[in-house]
Amino acid sequence: MLTVIIPALNEEKTIRQVIQFCLSEPYVSEIIVIDDCSEDNTVSIAKEAGATVIISAARGKGISIKEGIDASSNDLLVFLDADIDPYPHNTISNLTAPLIDGEADFVKGAFARNAGRVTELVAKPLLTILFPGLSHFSQPLSGMIAGKKAFFQKIEFFNDYGVDIGILIDMYLMKARVQEVNIGYIENKSKPWEALGKMSREVSKAILSKAQRQHNNELAQENVNSLEAIHREMNNVLRENLSAYRKMIVFDMDDTILKSRFINECADTFGFIPQLEELRFNEKDPIILTKRIGLLLKNRTMDELLNVISNMEMADNIKEVVQSYKEKGYLVGIISHSYTLITNYVKQQIGADFSVAHQLEFFEGKATGEVHLPSQFFGSPDSVCGHSFCKTNALQHICEKYNVPMKNTIAVGDSKDDRCLVAYAGKGIAFCTTDDLLEKIAFKSIRERNFESLLALA
Repeated sequence: MLTVIIPALNEEKTIRQVIQFCLSEPYVSEIIVIDDCSEDNTVSIAKEAGATVIISAARGKGISIKEGIDASSNDLLVFLDADIDPYPHNTISNLTAPLIDGEADFVKGAFARNAGRVTELVAKPLLTILFPGLSHFSQPLSGMIAGKKAFFQKIEFFNDYGVDIGILIDMYLMKARVQEVNIGYIENKSKPWEALGKMSREVSKAILSKAQRQHNNELAQENVNSLEAIHREMNNVLRENLSAYRKMIVFDMDDTILKSRFINECADTFGFIPQLEELRFNEKDPIILTKRIGLLLKNRTMDELLNVISNMEMADNIKEVVQSYKEKGYLVGIISHSYTLITNYVKQQIGADFSVAHQLEFFEGKATGEVHLPSQFFGSPDSVCGHSFCKTNALQHICEKYNVPMKNTIAVGDSKDDRCLVAYAGKGIAFCTTDDLLEKIAFKSIRERNFESLLALA
């Protein structure tokens, strides 16, 4: 007789049909659903459908598989996915026939659908190098399997995406008789692209860790070292080639996104206009000027500063322009000599991806007057502009972080502080500027406080 074990997590839409399918098989005497702490009605539906339900002690497919094995009462076990509906009619009989006939100890199910991206790009190449005896498996990551309980009990299961490939490799290393059978056509959900990186990492980790534990560790290590070298060079080539498709637009904030300057509005609200004007007239060093302006905000609360920015107007249609650029694949950011408290507020309001600004220090909710200047603004031997303190250094840092070539950037600014930024970006935009030099070096000049003409550059 057979035990079917079904790991499940939030599968209320399909779990009943899967259980009913199992009950239709004459050799199935036990169905165990291992629920991975579902937040829907999976548990109640599984019980109503006739399965024994075990609530897993912790989330993770590996833990669920082990708990199912420990709870099973038969010597032959079948594992099915909970999200498949319908299964091909002979799925269970095809998986178990080699076991019942004494031809195999473990059976891997394959199905009539193209193998997934992680299978083709990660699992198969690694198996070909490290476990060539398994390279003929068409779908080594399939979770539809069957085998003898005595073999399953010897396995230490991974608890992530590596669990299925780990089982296959362990069966192979135990010298179990392993077969792959085609169970028919299955409409299996593809993983979203966001999950592919995590899946690839965990599958790779499983294969490599099993390889390193082989008896011939010296050969395994040689193969691993070779793979590391190949991966390193592939990564370099991919970064170089994929960067051509990455694009970014960055905006200055004061007098660009905002219709005025934040610190000017603070000076008007809190009454330090004369002190601010005096500082700007006397202090020419931008770092010292930034530090001393910060002192003018000492003892102002976060709420007071956020109240100032919340009452400031933004340039016409900035939100629509940001959304349009994001839909076309651009990263959108703010680079400003203002403060992160304020730029992050503006970033959230317009839907940008990041902001780079100075850090105004707060203690118990009040500004101390101290301003921390982030390293991104400071030059390095690789700086393109040669300035020791410049927005261009921040742009270059962001480009390296997100793998965007400088030539694929658009930078929008309004003042002399933005000259370098506008000059070194792929396309520099002077926005409502009164600085003649900035207008001359810009790729395009926008004289109305409206970003609509930017859309033509995307």
